[in-house]
Amino acid sequence: MQTVTTSDWQKWWARYGTVSLVGAGLVVLTLISYANNAIVTQAVLSSTLRQSTPLILGALCGLLGERSGVINIGIEGQMLMGAFVGFMTNVWLSSMPELGDGPRLLIAVSAGVLTGAVLGALLALMSVTLKIDQIIGGTVINILALGITGFFYSVGVTTSGKLQAIPLGPLTDIPLIGPVLFDNPPITYATILLVFLVHYVLFHTRWGLRTRAVGEHPRAADTLGVNVFTIRYVNVMIGGALAGLAGVFLTLEAVGSFERAMTNGRGFVALAVMIFGKYTPLGSWGAALLFGFATAMQTQLQFGGEIDIPHQFIGMLPYILTIVVLAGFVGRTRVPAADGVPYEKE
Repeated sequence: MQTVTTSDWQKWWARYGTVSLVGAGLVVLTLISYANNAIVTQAVLSSTLRQSTPLILGALCGLLGERSGVINIGIEGQMLMGAFVGFMTNVWLSSMPELGDGPRLLIAVSAGVLTGAVLGALLALMSVTLKIDQIIGGTVINILALGITGFFYSVGVTTSGKLQAIPLGPLTDIPLIGPVLFDNPPITYATILLVFLVHYVLFHTRWGLRTRAVGEHPRAADTLGVNVFTIRYVNVMIGGALAGLAGVFLTLEAVGSFERAMTNGRGFVALAVMIFGKYTPLGSWGAALLFGFATAMQTQLQFGGEIDIPHQFIGMLPYILTIVVLAGFVGRTRVPAADGVPYEKE
């Protein structure tokens, strides 16, 4: 029988301790709020999950890149481009009613995800092969996406249909958590599964071990026969695909339309989520839920009329939280040793 040592608890606490405390505090506040007003509490929690979905997908994108040694500042651009291509694909296919809503939306989602993967490949080309400064490479992707989407988008373009919620039978009848967790559209469900899948792959598979080795000691990994370039390319491309999925969530699941620069800084907030989550999928998910909760509360305060102050101050809440998190935790988070360092093969 395996015993849990003090060292194991210390490692767990270093990885998830901060997020766990925040999560426990939110749970207590939620239960108190639910006892006072169940309808408002349920609405805030549902909004929290929706708002956190693109953030955790963006955080997983950055996490996969940085765990393999590539800094991805281009998450914002990958999300925006994925949102645009997914939406426009849905628009173009709407003229083919014989396809049906299901296949049309599936193709549109796939197009957005593929777009993110292509931009991930571009970032990998600049960072891994050409060895361009990785911050500059990510900035190029952000500017490229903003320019392309702004130039080709036509105001007033509409499409028919978006991804609808899929209730999971009797599970939706569970008080409080049923409607929040078990009555969501498919990308939201997929995001929750991806958190646990990425955690398993990263910490319990050979590929994950090689990824972390390449992010820490690429020279040693290369000596043992690991292809550093392949590991980095694949991880950055998979991360780009996840960022593309985050963009598709915005246009085909959350809103159903596209607007210029509609990502609105979510890619950069996702980086803060990744740092606050200590470069782990579960930690990042907890941090994303915290940011989502702040955004949901901002919306509730604005439209509920509980606080009589200018709405601009309430709208600053999520971004103030971002600044506080970065100022308070960036120095306490251990960054992979080879993060941002191009690898020169001898």
